[in-house]
Amino acid sequence: MTILFDGIASGMLLFLISVGLSVTLGLMNFVNLAHGAFAMIGGYTCVVLLNDYGVPFLTSLPFAVLVPALVGIVLERTLYRRLYAASDLDQVLFSLGLVFMAVAGAHYFFGAQQQPLHLPDFLKGQIHLPGLDVGVYRLFLVIVGLVVAFGLQWSVVKTAFGARLRAAVDNQRVARGMGIDVGRVFSLTFALGSALAGLGGALGVEMLGLDPEFPVKYLVYFLIVVSVGGSGNILGSLYAAILLGVADVVGKYYIPQIGAFIIYAVMVATLIFRPHGLFGRAHK
Repeated sequence: MTILFDGIASGMLLFLISVGLSVTLGLMNFVNLAHGAFAMIGGYTCVVLLNDYGVPFLTSLPFAVLVPALVGIVLERTLYRRLYAASDLDQVLFSLGLVFMAVAGAHYFFGAQQQPLHLPDFLKGQIHLPGLDVGVYRLFLVIVGLVVAFGLQWSVVKTAFGARLRAAVDNQRVARGMGIDVGRVFSLTFALGSALAGLGGALGVEMLGLDPEFPVKYLVYFLIVVSVGGSGNILGSLYAAILLGVADVVGKYYIPQIGAFIIYAVMVATLIFRPHGLFGRAHK
């Protein structure tokens, strides 16, 4: 049971970091491989505020969300929007260029070493239950992940902004004709994806570590979660992340010699039988 819970917590962390990519890739149809760079910005924001300025961990999290969101808005207005109509290859090459620039910038400002993160005492330790040891920080990740998942799903499906976003993605010309400010909708959506990445990056420092190679090291994990869950499906990404997290932790515990092979095997098996992901739909 403890291994299963750790797998769920690991999956929740995967979801928190990758759900922003589900927003930009699935809802905006933009192949943003620089997603990990925004997660890294959130992580460094949290670490700097915590270690250099003594800001409490929970207080630093809103800044870890806000800073990547602001960077996302600036980059969206100056660079990204020029490539919305470009080919997938152009978007991939552009965003990969941003990744390597972010890695170089992090090396310059913070060095190559891992960044320490000291959690507050109330997030340390374990809760001992019959047959189950629950890590307090892992429980915190599960709670935050569920709140983000259902809040984001509600905002996309039930709100007027979500309706404008879906309309803008489906047909920009018609959306503009109906009075929707497509540029503003895309800017806010990209900022949301960047903010979610920053939150995941900040929360992931404790378990994943943080160094300048972060955007490259974990890029494949972000893509696996989105592809298995189904592009643009928020709850699909949640279910996929939990499935992958449990498979990864169980595999590493019981068959440690094969390492991360299990998570790739799950991805391959899923995409063989469900090419558009567990909850994705074929594009017409």
